Amino acid sequence: MTQAHRPLVVEPDQLQLHIGDPAVLTVDLSQGAVHGQYHVPGALHLDYDQIVTQRPPVMGLVPEARLLADVFSTLGLTPDTHVVAYDDEGGGKACRLLWTLAVLGHRQYSLLNGGLHAWVNENHPINNGAREHRPSHYPLEISSDPIADLAWIKEHLHDPRVTIVDARTPEEYSGADLRTQRGGHIPGAVNVEWTRAIDQKRHLRLKSEDDLRTLYEPLGVTSDKQVVVYCQTHHRSAHTWFVLRHVLGYPLVKGYPGSWSEWGNSADTPIE
Repeated sequence: MTQAHRPLVVEPDQLQLHIGDPAVLTVDLSQGAVHGQYHVPGALHLDYDQIVTQRPPVMGLVPEARLLADVFSTLGLTPDTHVVAYDDEGGGKACRLLWTLAVLGHRQYSLLNGGLHAWVNENHPINNGAREHRPSHYPLEISSDPIADLAWIKEHLHDPRVTIVDARTPEEYSGADLRTQRGGHIPGAVNVEWTRAIDQKRHLRLKSEDDLRTLYEPLGVTSDKQVVVYCQTHHRSAHTWFVLRHVLGYPLVKGYPGSWSEWGNSADTPIE
């Protein structure tokens, strides 16, 4: 797995060959207690709360660049570091980290396919020791390219070149499950719950590319569109962003930080 040939989706067998590689930083976004029990050897734990910020009732926003710079410098991240992310929940938190790296212009990253579930259930080595690492100084600048904010979405609501994907449950999408002042969904959004992209029979790996195309394309989620993904806080939808952008190779995919926690709590946003 040379620098030029590091896949965006890494299998456990591939990662095991690179345990101890100083050019690869494995980041574990599992719960702290789980990480303390077992993790990929050498993986550093990152608390999910460190890569999001809250302005209640709006949640899941992007922290200021200086705060993220502190987080990634503490991890020892450098411009040449290749990050492999995983978690214990199917990839939502790990993909939010990868989306954040994309926002910050760091393009060298991969998702561990199946995360901790695949790693442990397929008998790869685990440990509960801490990895020694040297903090770095990593200046970061936030780019708007992977981001769609509330104003951008309102401006493009009726643009036929834009497709909006709601990664929440069908109950949240319909408004039956109310988690904000108002229920429903962004007008025109199609509902594809994020877990439908996960193969439950293969230790929470991603489904095949053919199965994923069959899931999204009939709903108009196609590679010729600008796609915007959202959920409640752009946690679950970060997984959808990764699937569309890096598994299916869609060139134009944006995530909506804040997501429904912002849209559903705003008085002047249209709702279906």
